[in-house]
Amino acid sequence: MTTELSLTRLAGVEGAGQVLVAGPSLGTSVSLLWRDCAKALGDGFEVIGWDLPGHGNGAPAEEAFTVPGIADELAERAEALAGGRPCAYAGVSFGGAVGFELATRGEGPFEAVVSIGAAPRIGEPEMWRERAALVRRAGTPVMVDGSARRWFAPGFVERAPRVAGGLLTALAETDKESYALACEALAVFEAGEAVRPLRVLVGEHDVVVSPDGADVVLAGCGHLPPAEDPVAVARTLVELLREMRCPTTTA
Repeated sequence: MTTELSLTRLAGVEGAGQVLVAGPSLGTSVSLLWRDCAKALGDGFEVIGWDLPGHGNGAPAEEAFTVPGIADELAERAEALAGGRPCAYAGVSFGGAVGFELATRGEGPFEAVVSIGAAPRIGEPEMWRERAALVRRAGTPVMVDGSARRWFAPGFVERAPRVAGGLLTALAETDKESYALACEALAVFEAGEAVRPLRVLVGEHDVVVSPDGADVVLAGCGHLPPAEDPVAVARTLVELLREMRCPTTTA
């Protein structure tokens, strides 16, 4: 891809603490999705978020892109940012698919990966192609009502209208061609076998990815747990990253 990914420091001090690269869901701004969770992680992390092309702070896509291509760029840039510090990755949905791809690589800066609301293959190819065609024809606002139902656990929109409304507004403002290209990237992606430490988190009420088989099921959450329950996600991330880097052994 020729459009460089937009990176944003979400929390922490430049050059201090371990690096956590945070990835977005399709249709979201990484800052809105991860902001509160990043702050809840505490002073031990420098949290760097990335936006999909045409989403959030990302420039519109100039050409088609792929999940492995995004993983390539993130690995290269994270290695430079980390400068030898411990480095991990956590991503949601599309960002979680990137996490699955990163976990298949024996080399690179990411010592541990957490994929949230994601699977080695998300959805069916034809569904993604149909959605891409719809958005090219009608624009991203056409996705808002359906995403409000898919993204959040029952009652969340009413309980947290500022958070939900901000994310849905960002969806409506997303560049339609970039969104469509992201759909097409998911249509052809299926992750291989993980060789790096990987854990999967899925919300209890996620209707996009089944919680069955997840390492952790997040109570009360839908498809976007870092926005729905940032403190619980932060606590879980800290526990999982500690476990993956220092696994318990038995005699």
